[in-house]
Amino acid sequence: MLGPGIVAMLADTDAGSLITASQSGAQWGYRLLWLQVVLVPVLFMTQELTVRLGAVTGKSHGTLIRDTYGRFWAYVAVLTLVVACVGALLTEMGGLAGIGAMLNIPPWITMAIVVVALTLMAVTGSFKSVERIALGAGAFEVVFVAVAIWAHPKAGDVARQIVSIPVTDGKYMFLVSANIGAVIMPWMVFFQQSSVVEKGMKTTDIKTERVDTAIGAVVTQGVMAAVVVACAAALQGSGKAGHLDTVQQISDALTPVLGEAFGRIVFGVGFAGAAIVAAIVVTLTAARELGELLGFGHTLDKPMGEAPWFYVIYAAVLVAGAAFIVAGVDIVSLAVGVQVLNALLLPIVLGFLYLLARRLPEPFRITGAYHAVVAVVLAVTVALGLYSGIAGLWS
Repeated sequence: MLGPGIVAMLADTDAGSLITASQSGAQWGYRLLWLQVVLVPVLFMTQELTVRLGAVTGKSHGTLIRDTYGRFWAYVAVLTLVVACVGALLTEMGGLAGIGAMLNIPPWITMAIVVVALTLMAVTGSFKSVERIALGAGAFEVVFVAVAIWAHPKAGDVARQIVSIPVTDGKYMFLVSANIGAVIMPWMVFFQQSSVVEKGMKTTDIKTERVDTAIGAVVTQGVMAAVVVACAAALQGSGKAGHLDTVQQISDALTPVLGEAFGRIVFGVGFAGAAIVAAIVVTLTAARELGELLGFGHTLDKPMGEAPWFYVIYAAVLVAGAAFIVAGVDIVSLAVGVQVLNALLLPIVLGFLYLLARRLPEPFRITGAYHAVVAVVLAVTVALGLYSGIAGLWS
């Protein structure tokens, strides 16, 4: 039963999230490290609700919204999802193009390889095989924890800066919003609930999937914290703190920690793994939910002949994302902007998630003290995401 939670969480630490974490460490040292820790329980609470909804109802998130609140609100929710998925896919494609550029591979060749490989994976595989590929790719993200350790962060600097929170600085608040959006993403909610349904999980599997989700939440935030620490230690130690404007610059900041040649390999493997698992997840999620809403076949376990439109949408999303990257785009600015967009979309995403969880039958409905905790945590997360995002944009 393990898989949906960990895959969703590994995809959560995608290329855009790693870029956001890199910018956080480069610009603010360890001053955004506290946020990575605080977001662990928030992430678990959010994704745990998708486990309940999927296992109890046997319906995907979009379908459940449609059946509960009507087709109009389902379209609103899925439109929100598609916007988030497109933004995320562009950051994954851009990240992979950046890794290719480090190896002197033109973007169009990198994009062609990615589109063909991921399309063949979907067409020739089942949900289980694709899930295993995603787990394998995402596992490489753990290398960033080793990078953070080898960067030798100074305990005194960490302790001093982690409690120094410049809440009146618009640029700082902009990155607060970006980090929230990098962790609580709309497509994660849809993906994990659909995966629970597609794996045939029942209410008896909820406890196991909670463990799966908890492990994933700790791992993904551990990776985010590691990247913040690694960039902060590497750049502050060299006196070069500031913006990192390209994937190449992020690599250059981290690779001296491990040595030039070995460092590039480690960075490339970890970054590519993060981008690949997220590209798989966001593309599948967009195709699945549009399939649900429009009424055509929408699972990987159906062959192409039975669900042609599912595979057409899947491939079309990949091709469109690749074409945009080949045309040229500022990947770092795009990545941080997409995460802020995710934070601004939280009222819709978390609002529906909370309302649906409150409609579950006993004993799966959130009630009592835990309900109060969840309500407060989600409300504070939405408010902080909106406030920091708007404050950052206004500045």
